[in-house]
Amino acid sequence: MLNRLWLFFFTVSAMAIVWQLFQGQYQVLANVTEAMFKSAELAATICLGLVGILSFWMGMMRIGEKGGMTAAIAKITEPLLGKLMPDVPKGHPAFGSVTMNLTANFLGLDNAATPLGLKAMEDLQSLNPTKHIATNAQILFLVLNTSSITLVPVSVFLYRAQQGAANPADIFLPILLATTCSTLVGVLTVAIVQRLPLLTGMALMYAGLLFASGGAAVAYLLTLSADALGTASSILGNGVLVGLIFAFVLVGAWRKVAIYDEFIEGAKLGFNQAVALIPYLLAMLLAIALLRASGVLELFLQGLTVVVTGLGMDTRFIDAMPTAIMKPLSGSGARAMMLETMQQYGVDSFAGRLAAIIQGSTETTFYVLAVYFGSVGIRNGRHALSCGLIADAAGITAAIIVCYWFYG
Repeated sequence: MLNRLWLFFFTVSAMAIVWQLFQGQYQVLANVTEAMFKSAELAATICLGLVGILSFWMGMMRIGEKGGMTAAIAKITEPLLGKLMPDVPKGHPAFGSVTMNLTANFLGLDNAATPLGLKAMEDLQSLNPTKHIATNAQILFLVLNTSSITLVPVSVFLYRAQQGAANPADIFLPILLATTCSTLVGVLTVAIVQRLPLLTGMALMYAGLLFASGGAAVAYLLTLSADALGTASSILGNGVLVGLIFAFVLVGAWRKVAIYDEFIEGAKLGFNQAVALIPYLLAMLLAIALLRASGVLELFLQGLTVVVTGLGMDTRFIDAMPTAIMKPLSGSGARAMMLETMQQYGVDSFAGRLAAIIQGSTETTFYVLAVYFGSVGIRNGRHALSCGLIADAAGITAAIIVCYWFYG
């Protein structure tokens, strides 16, 4: 799958380059050359940046496993995850690491979510009979990450505040609605492909509990100002993070775990894993850089404008589409597109709000796929990419609909 995807990216990029050369736009050659070399530098920079944080979390997770903390955490969600991941044996450490990763995503703890996700993928890989092909459980986990709900997307609020938004947090509910749609469609798509039993009493009970607790949290958060939202998110997220770290160490010590030695062993694994990611991440970043530098994305937008205009539809949403197209490919690229849209059309304009909603409600599918699968050497992701992109499309579509609903 990844071989065909890579070939597709290179082929369409080459076609776009040839087209621009026929138009006399020779600067495209310099742009593509620069983009390729910058992608190599970026891959190394990202992976080296992960070394410290990944080593730290792998060390902490090692203590948590030895002390029984991750097993205790897993008991909360194992009944539901066991239905969604029937191939994972009861009591397996993967349930604990998956739960911690999803919790970190929910709380917006980006510095913890990725390392915890890599640990979860490693635990799931230990059950994989064919190491280079993704299992059903790994695919479901990846789709959950590419569409995972963040309760309070503080970073998006911060960017809106920096651009002078009258009320930076007024897109909170639209983002939550859009990202919920993305997650539901992602899970349903995987469930259909893998024939998972979602309409069971256990699954429905957990879904009801999640919606009830989520609804209560949203009702409370809607009463807060933008500053209070940021403060509440920071206290909750950092409080959970600090509490877990201390609990791992203190419970491990109480249970006679050699906490220092185990931390060192886990940190060594994290270091090796971060370095091993470089070639996988480089391959994906290189292909994405070619798409941007060759003008493929710009040509796609021009075609979309022609189609929408021809259908007689409202075209205001197209101004925010650069963010939508870039988000599955590159988080930093999508952020740059969002800021550019805000500056060009206004932070509180329809396009500015829609770009922010898309940024806060979808995830970088290709990046997540490259990092998570690359960390365990998976080369065949089966239906992971298609399910992840369907979830992205649902999130983007929901973002457009919700934006017209709230601000149209």
